[in-house]
Amino acid sequence: MGTHVHYMKKCIALGEEAMQNGNPPVGSILVKDDAIIGIGREAVKSGNDITKHAEIEAIRYASTHGLSIKESILYTTHEPCIMCSYVIRHHQIKTLVFGVKSEYVGGSSSEFKILKTENVPNWKETPEIIEGVLKNECINLSRAYQKRT
Repeated sequence: MGTHVHYMKKCIALGEEAMQNGNPPVGSILVKDDAIIGIGREAVKSGNDITKHAEIEAIRYASTHGLSIKESILYTTHEPCIMCSYVIRHHQIKTLVFGVKSEYVGGSSSEFKILKTENVPNWKETPEIIEGVLKNECINLSRAYQKRT
C-alpha cells in the first residue's frame, strides 16, 4: 500500500495542476517496473477535446514514446470512465489503482462494467482493481473544483 500512496500523491498533484488550468481535477500516472512511463493531466476543457482525460493522456504519452504499456499499473485520482476503461482494456493494463468512484460512468462501479466484463473475445484478463487509495484527499480535490465552478 505504501507504493500506492506514493503514486497517488503524485496523481493528486497532477489533478491540482489540471484544476489550475480550468479542467476537472484528475491526474494519472502509468507505472511499469517501478518506473513512471506515462503522466496525464485532465485537459478536456483547456484542450477543447473530450478525449483528453488524464488516463488516456498518460497512456498516450507512454505509447507515443514507444514504451510497452502491457502489464503496467495505472494510478488515477478518479475511477476511469467507460471511454478510458476501453483504452485500459485494449492496452492490457494489469492493475488499476484509483481514489474515488465515478458513480454514473465508471468502468467498474457503474452499470457499464467495461473493466470487469469477460464478454469481449479479444480482451485478455480483467485488470486488478484497487479502489479507495487516498479517497478523502481525492474527494477534497473534487470539492475544491466544484467550489470553483
